[in-house]
Amino acid sequence: MTKILVVDDEVDLEMLIKQKFRQKIREHQYEFVFAINGKDALEKLEQHNDVDVVLTDINMPEMDGLTLLTKLGEQHSLMKAVIVSAYGDMDNIRTAMNRGAFDFITKPVNFEDLDLTVQKTVKYVSQLRQTMQAIKENNILRMYVDETVLNFMGSREYESSLMMNETVDATVAFIDICSFTSISENETPDMVVKLLNKYFDVMVKEILAQGGYVDKFIGDAIMAVFRGDYHLDRAIDACLAVKKNIEVLPNESGNIFFAPKVSIGINSGEMISGNIGSGNLRRLDYTVIGDAVNIAQRLQTAAKESQVIISETSYEKVKESFNCRKVGEVSMKNKANPMMIYEVLD
Repeated sequence: MTKILVVDDEVDLEMLIKQKFRQKIREHQYEFVFAINGKDALEKLEQHNDVDVVLTDINMPEMDGLTLLTKLGEQHSLMKAVIVSAYGDMDNIRTAMNRGAFDFITKPVNFEDLDLTVQKTVKYVSQLRQTMQAIKENNILRMYVDETVLNFMGSREYESSLMMNETVDATVAFIDICSFTSISENETPDMVVKLLNKYFDVMVKEILAQGGYVDKFIGDAIMAVFRGDYHLDRAIDACLAVKKNIEVLPNESGNIFFAPKVSIGINSGEMISGNIGSGNLRRLDYTVIGDAVNIAQRLQTAAKESQVIISETSYEKVKESFNCRKVGEVSMKNKANPMMIYEVLD
């Protein structure tokens, strides 16, 4: 449902909007909140922190719409406002846009145009929020972001979201490039970085294709996390694709022959998701920790070249979907008893 705050001192507008959008209100597509001026609007936003779009007039008592735009930019940076006003001269339009208005509609209101504008604005806000979620989860800022996103990253809302910790059921995969040390010791730094980034791009593509995300890059390895429905199956599919696509890459190492291969460990279970690190150093990683994560890393250590290794518990969950081979028992650090492991073949 899209929640819309309408800010206008004309009381007739509230009734008109409820009439024109009655079907979408009845179908729970739109929910409207009304305020009579900018001051009232800021108070309403304290009560309704899930508002997506603000529709505001310009000329209002106590606090006008242009002042409200400035306040929204300071306090609610991911929210977008559309001006709905009879004052449609260029000066007002330019002032509104300079203060962060997303669009401008003149009165008398064409409600079909208003509906399309609201849909467009909601889509944009949704894209901004998805971008922020991707930044938080991947901890990789690989793109330039606009002022709205940067302002949000410095806001209290963003700081509080970073402090949220939870227990999740997920799958972790550790993917290591075998024998890459030989490249590091024999090639130029430029060649080492070029090859490593190329291999990582192949891996990341398959991880993202299965709905996973990169938790972190660890030297010449990747730690990936999969959540949601069938997260273990999707993790295995991603890792099998990584293995296949890495092994068909040509030798580009220059001075020595290097055929890239990977060793992979996968494990599922409960883990803690949150920001781990030092607040004093301002270095925090949004990551997952716990015994299930530790086991995934040790399974990767036990894996040989071109092997995708899982535990017996994981095997029991996926044995009807994947062709697996029993490898045998292995001893693991901090585990009293040996663990039976399996290789996923396809």
